[in-house]
Amino acid sequence: MAVSVFVGGSVDGYLAREDDALDFLPPGSGEPHGYAEFWASVDALVIGRRTYETVLGFAEWPYGTKRVVVLSATPLARAAPPAARIEHMAGAPADIVARLHASGAAHLYIDGGLTIQGFLRAGCVDRLTVTRVPVLIGRGIPLFGSLDGDLLLEHVATQAYPSGLVKSEYRVLPNPKGARG
Repeated sequence: MAVSVFVGGSVDGYLAREDDALDFLPPGSGEPHGYAEFWASVDALVIGRRTYETVLGFAEWPYGTKRVVVLSATPLARAAPPAARIEHMAGAPADIVARLHASGAAHLYIDGGLTIQGFLRAGCVDRLTVTRVPVLIGRGIPLFGSLDGDLLLEHVATQAYPSGLVKSEYRVLPNPKGARG
């Protein structure tokens, strides 16, 4: 089972504005930077309720018929678009990964600030791809929250694009004995 994060944010480390607005991100994800190929490799997207509700406000549902798992401790109040494949789950990240793996998913895409942070803290993410957008927004929803200890990463690749996007990919390493935390 592969568990990946592929996310864009401001150079100062924010995924969204404080009001969940994504207006600083390039329209349509900007120039091609590997997202379409990544998306094609994914079996299921795992997002939190807040991300789900933000996406429901978009002009059109961006996930097509891809399986989308919305994490929430309470039932979802807002209905999904007609063609959307939405599932509601609750539980610890490792349990969510195990349940989705048991259902046949081989590659999970984790998205949304708190969801990404929780899966990273739980040690459930294998790959982390961060695309920095050339803008500073000053405050907002941070990509990374507090950790109980260091999270070690192995750099895989970094690519810069003409628009100023800079994409860096990392493999998340197991936390060895003796690492802080």
